[in-house]
Amino acid sequence: MLVDQFGREVTGVRVSLTDRCNFDCVYCHNEGLGDTRGPMEPQDNEMATDDVVRFLEVAREFDVDAVKFTGGEPMLRDDLAEIIERAPAGMETSLTTNGTYLPGQAEELVAAGLDRVNVSQDALDPEAFKQVTQSGEYEAVIEGVDAALDAGLDPVKLNMVVFEATAGYVPEMVDHVAANDGLQLQLIEYMPELAGRPDWAVDIERVHGWLEEQAHTVEHREMHDRRRYWIDEKRGEQSDDGAKGTGDGGMVEVVDPVENAEFCANCHRVRVTHEGYLKGCLNRNDDLRSMGEMTKPEIRETFREVVANRVPYYGEYMMKDDDGEWSINEEYIGV
Repeated sequence: MLVDQFGREVTGVRVSLTDRCNFDCVYCHNEGLGDTRGPMEPQDNEMATDDVVRFLEVAREFDVDAVKFTGGEPMLRDDLAEIIERAPAGMETSLTTNGTYLPGQAEELVAAGLDRVNVSQDALDPEAFKQVTQSGEYEAVIEGVDAALDAGLDPVKLNMVVFEATAGYVPEMVDHVAANDGLQLQLIEYMPELAGRPDWAVDIERVHGWLEEQAHTVEHREMHDRRRYWIDEKRGEQSDDGAKGTGDGGMVEVVDPVENAEFCANCHRVRVTHEGYLKGCLNRNDDLRSMGEMTKPEIRETFREVVANRVPYYGEYMMKDDDGEWSINEEYIGV
């Protein structure tokens, strides 16, 4: 297993299969690359099937045990099932999708070996959903979640980006996952450093505080220093003995990387762009490294180099000055 200079083992990879997408979400940062999207037809610059599989085989050589396929919308790839089927033994495969293509493909993907799925769903209100995603596919997403559950992808984790336009829908979404077996909720802090519009950001600590009031159990995860909240249908209600709720309920997890040095100190992922570049940090594009013709020796060399040069974004690459403001640590400029 490869370990960077800060003692962080690389146990997972996040592979973008395309930058094409049938949605146009207002907060999208395209895996930190910005708006690179072009025509919806397959592009020559996307990694070929064999390239993706070859990379995964090398990653497995380094004891990477999990891959998450992303985009863009990864289900626009016609070879997605083949890629999943050819993933190395012992490597968990998961997918982040907007869900619109799951009704026709979920069973095939499970048969190919898909283990888990995250579905982006930012509101339960169709009009609010349309404003955020610039898409009228609300019902298709709902059907996609049902199709994933029917295919055995349980639990299905719903991804909700929390910012000015969606924050008011958090309680409704929490109730939704608490009332429906098989659903979990991942609240993702809006990242203005990638998506712009800092005025859209909300105080994520207020979200944490509210969730703690509703939860009957709070769990701490080492990965990214995340907190999980277990909330049932009777959220916030106390019994005679002071306990909140009556059952296991739904799980709500908060992903809060912004200005969070603890989050970065616990990051164990390396990312791959749809064009075949490795990057050690979501927030940086000055650390992109090409894997060349993507032969196994080239992939191994680049993988080692990227891991060796990984730097926690907050707390090291970005440092707080005496006034409490974040500024780039010059030691890492140009690295």
